[in-house]
Amino acid sequence: MITAIFDLDGTIADTIQDLSNAVNYGLHELGYPEHDLKAYKKFVGNGVEKLCYRALPDDRKSDSEKLHSFFRKYYSEHFLDNTKLYPNIKSTIERLSANGVILAVATNKPQDFARRIISKLLPDTEFIKILGGCSERPKKPDSAVIHEILDGLPKDNTVYMIGDSNVDIKTAKNADLISIGCIWGFRSKQELESEDADYIIESADEITEIILR
Repeated sequence: MITAIFDLDGTIADTIQDLSNAVNYGLHELGYPEHDLKAYKKFVGNGVEKLCYRALPDDRKSDSEKLHSFFRKYYSEHFLDNTKLYPNIKSTIERLSANGVILAVATNKPQDFARRIISKLLPDTEFIKILGGCSERPKKPDSAVIHEILDGLPKDNTVYMIGDSNVDIKTAKNADLISIGCIWGFRSKQELESEDADYIIESADEITEIILR
């Protein structure tokens, strides 16, 4: 058995514009400076609460909860304005599924948004679980989300974690998975190399080459 666990933001879908728009909306409402896309690519990865915290001025971190509230208000209405699948992701995931690979999503994005995005962008794909950030478990790189996904599956199972950031590679290591780092996402090749990802790839097509070889 083979299982492929995908990160969402920066791996399956390019979500950065909608994320940045939502945070910038909140910053504007609070009267604080906004940020460009380049900054947000560094802010994301550890959940929305941490995203909001990082976006605030150093002397205004106490307003993180207020910013998070503005974020959710805006994002709930605009989370698919600009979000789209990365090239060849859909065909890659379909090919994995057709070859019997078990599919799952493990993300730090709030679970409700993660499931809505997957439902809209990949409506015909069967994922055994789509798990995101919630109060019931710690966020990646803690391995709890991986153990929840794999619970009930056979022990004779080769498992891959596919993601674009150091958080995903650390998660794979913490859960003793094979890691595939994607350089088309929000972070750099150097970051993935520094975490010693098992594979570093430039195209989604390479995922099937690795997993199905």
